[in-house]
Formats: sequence, C-alpha cells, structure tokens
Amino acid sequence: MDTTVEANTPQQEAEPVKGGIVAYLQVDGAMKAADFYKRALGATFAGAHPPDDQGRTMHVHLYINGGSLMLCDPYPDYGYPLEKPQAFTVMLPVEGIDTWWKRAVDAGMEVVTELQVMFWGDRYGQLRDPFGVLWAMNEPVSS
Repeated sequence: MDTTVEANTPQQEAEPVKGGIVAYLQVDGAMKAADFYKRALGATFAGAHPPDDQGRTMHVHLYINGGSLMLCDPYPDYGYPLEKPQAFTVMLPVEGIDTWWKRAVDAGMEVVTELQVMFWGDRYGQLRDPFGVLWAMNEPVSS
C-alpha cells in the first residue's frame, strides 16, 4: 500500500466515507498503523494529510472490509496527548473468518480471546494490535 503523501500539493478530492458509523482512532504512528492494517486486515489506503516535520499526521483514511476507518497521531502540543485505548472494541464482522484471523495473527496481532463458537452461536475472537487497539472478529456459523 502506497501511503506516501506529498507535502505542498493541491488538495485532492476526498474519497467517500463508507459505513454508518466510523471509528476515528488516535494511535502513535498513524502511517505505520495504516501499513500494519494493510498487512493484518487487508486495508486499502483512501487518503491522508501529509505528515508534519515530526512525522505526525492529523488524518488517514482507510477502507477495511467495505467500511471506513480513520486514524490520526497524537498532538500533545495542541492539547491532544496520546491516551491508551480503552473501553471499546472495534468489531469486524467478516465472511471467511479463518482467513481473516490467520492473516491478522501472522501480521503480529496478539490473541486476546481465542476464536471459538460463542453462546450466541457465532464464531468470535478478539485480537490486540501493536498500537493497543482491541479488535473483535465475528462470523455467523453456517447451518
């Protein structure tokens, strides 16, 4: 995935936002996270603002499994310090969960809850990425 963003270039028309609700995650290293999510989750790069002189970017837009995900770096000098991700899980409903799971684990996601059939009848598991974000994958069990 080419995540190179040129500074001082004319503003391009933004790619459409997909999904009814969109997570906007603050992570330490938004462009590195975008590259990681490409390997781990099959993300495609929709766009980004150029990094500043410290390598931070205020906006990255990715597509994952038909939906949008937004990322940014912390900006403590502007009142937005890095905060540890907590009290949320990013849910990723998928088809072919074994393929999605293996790719994520092979890329470096840590297994938090093993992939298993849950009491509600779906296959479900949780993973944590290197940026501290908790992800859940879910797929209905075929009858």
